[in-house]
Amino acid sequence: MTTAAPMPLPFPFAAIAGQPQLRQALLLAAVDPGLGGVLIEGPRGTAKTTAARALAELLPGAPFVTLPLGASLESLVGTLDLGHALAGHELKFAPGLLARAHGGVLYVDEINLLPDALIDSLLDAAASGVNVVERDGISHRHVARFVLVGTMNPEEGTLRPQLLDRFGLCVHLRNIEDAAERQAIVRARLAFDVDPQGFRATHAQAEAELAAALVRARAVVADASALPYGDAVHEAVGALCIEAGVDGLRADLVMLRSARALAAWDGAVAITTDHVQRVAEAVLLHRRKPEAASAPSAVAPAPAPSSRPAGNGSNHSPAGNDGTGEQDWGAMPPEPVGIERVKPLRPLIPSQTLSQAAPKKA
Repeated sequence: MTTAAPMPLPFPFAAIAGQPQLRQALLLAAVDPGLGGVLIEGPRGTAKTTAARALAELLPGAPFVTLPLGASLESLVGTLDLGHALAGHELKFAPGLLARAHGGVLYVDEINLLPDALIDSLLDAAASGVNVVERDGISHRHVARFVLVGTMNPEEGTLRPQLLDRFGLCVHLRNIEDAAERQAIVRARLAFDVDPQGFRATHAQAEAELAAALVRARAVVADASALPYGDAVHEAVGALCIEAGVDGLRADLVMLRSARALAAWDGAVAITTDHVQRVAEAVLLHRRKPEAASAPSAVAPAPAPSSRPAGNGSNHSPAGNDGTGEQDWGAMPPEPVGIERVKPLRPLIPSQTLSQAAPKKA
């Protein structure tokens, strides 16, 4: 009888260096899982998986569940327990990965490679905190509150805008270019690999403080009467979202909830515009329209119509502007095409044959 190999110890969250935006986004999602999770974009080797595993350890008794790329929809949301049904008993629901991740972290590596059906169900449960399954003659719902962490490498493709918008926060990681910072990160990782227990012991106090701070912040967020905010906060959120050209109001709501989570983490008595500014980039990074990032502050006058003759491409609008205000990054100006003379078509049946085949008059 073989025994299961012990799981490797996770790298301490308190020891993660060089990625402050990543740390803040993960902590905010842990304070308020209703934000909708965190999407982490970045190249390989930037501590995406390490940070997700370390976050689960800060939550007391929290499971860490990984969704594999080859998972089926039934394994994610749950399905009918066929073994129980075939045994002659009543219909019974078999929970899936969403139920197992309740209270912990659900991690999806290369989430951009998942089928859209799985991503839809995943994001629905992450935002609502409830998993609803209606199939195979059963209707079942259960609580599924977890911190969703998805990672992806933009070089391998991206998500549709509709799916990107449903992630609460987004962080874009870059390679560490400071030599001293790179050396410090490498030394810390090597020290952990040589002696995981000893390395974790040196950061045990910092880990305990982070875990206690999370417990306090989550209790504050759960109190609906805590952390009031005034019109200035609403005005700041609205101005930032309008400037980014976002669709709908999800960005406004997520920004307010993120600012509230940050205020709870800071131990503040109220939400301020400073909290809004500190969370704005993570909320708007994946929702900002490309034209909003490069548009000038004043509206440029429309170009005068060209006096050149049509057909030379001079009166074609610039690539990326079709007149509707939306960008078409694949647009190309029309190119003139020459006309090639072709030989006239000849009838399949000669005219002489037709005259001979015509019936004669009586």
